[in-house]
Amino acid sequence: MKLKQSLRLSMLAGAVAFALPMLASAQIKVGITVASTGPAASLGIPERNTVALLPTEIAGQKIEYIVLDDGTDTTVAVKNMRKLITDDKVDVVIGTSVTPGSLAMVDVAGETSTPMISVAANAKIVEPVEGARKWVFKTPQNDQLMAGALADAMAKQGVKTLGFIGYSDAYGEGWLNVMTEAAKAKGIKMVAVERYGRTDTSVTGQALKLVAARPDGILVAGSGTPVALPQRELKSRSYKGIMYQTHGAANNDVLRVCGKDCNDMILPAGPLLVADQLPDSNPVKKSALEYKTKYEAKYGEGTINTFGGHMWDAGLLVATAIPQALKGGAKPGTPQFRQALRDAIEQIKDLPASQGVFNMSATDHAGLDQRARVMVKVVDGKWTYQPDL
Repeated sequence: MKLKQSLRLSMLAGAVAFALPMLASAQIKVGITVASTGPAASLGIPERNTVALLPTEIAGQKIEYIVLDDGTDTTVAVKNMRKLITDDKVDVVIGTSVTPGSLAMVDVAGETSTPMISVAANAKIVEPVEGARKWVFKTPQNDQLMAGALADAMAKQGVKTLGFIGYSDAYGEGWLNVMTEAAKAKGIKMVAVERYGRTDTSVTGQALKLVAARPDGILVAGSGTPVALPQRELKSRSYKGIMYQTHGAANNDVLRVCGKDCNDMILPAGPLLVADQLPDSNPVKKSALEYKTKYEAKYGEGTINTFGGHMWDAGLLVATAIPQALKGGAKPGTPQFRQALRDAIEQIKDLPASQGVFNMSATDHAGLDQRARVMVKVVDGKWTYQPDL
């Protein structure tokens, strides 16, 4: 009996001794959920690919990335987030690719006091910075920022009337609201509004109504390859006005699916999309080219994607915040560290990334300004920087 008790105590002591160094070098865990399948796969795949380029050690701490696919399904995105927090004990969550899923994840961030960095665009994900949104940040440009750039370009091109076709979800509705306001400020009248679903296979009825309204320009408010559907349909109906898209269309897969029907469309985009065309004086050019070089070295020339850039920028925010979060002595895997990480992200200033320069604050969890946008036109199937727009 004494021998068994002694053996048990010895094994216990060995287990404790083995655990101590592991505790001292606890990994920082980053949970990620993206839409690498489903309607938004053209966004989620480059986001997933970018994770392989993120740093695996920062300030002496190993970084583990746990990546899940939510299939562009809001319910699955929330389920993934809860799993990452509850089962995997992550310190921060990045995701998801689209607005509806990201909006649904906000409450989980607040409920569990876990910092979240969305890679979706809608401003409502982070505004106002109160309640659960105190825990939420995002890397894509706010819709208002891009809508302002579009309205400026429309005014320069003499557009007086505008048609609109957007997703029948939070992304489309958000864009309808901000574009209506931005257009009105420039004396541009919204004369026709239509909606379509991300998985729709026809928009013939909507296109006919838009063409009949005869607007000077039409804005398609969607993201990923589904934006090609109304673009192609309007061209097939011989619409002769100017076609505009949101930054959700800044995707090489869109050009592949859309083909010649995308020629001459105009959109605001992050500097990354045309980084090599920017003047050296652009404050984002160097950081954007760094990401572009690393991504294309791994995945091939011409594979760069602005949506992958949003994941890269989220990784930069985490990497920049970690040393500051560790200074207070909080250990990864604890509520104290999650709080310290949230606070450190909120304090980031003058951080050049692939899409702009981040300046976070207690009232701004997007942190981007006009340096995060450029106007682009598709010319002969290629993105072309338009400094005069």
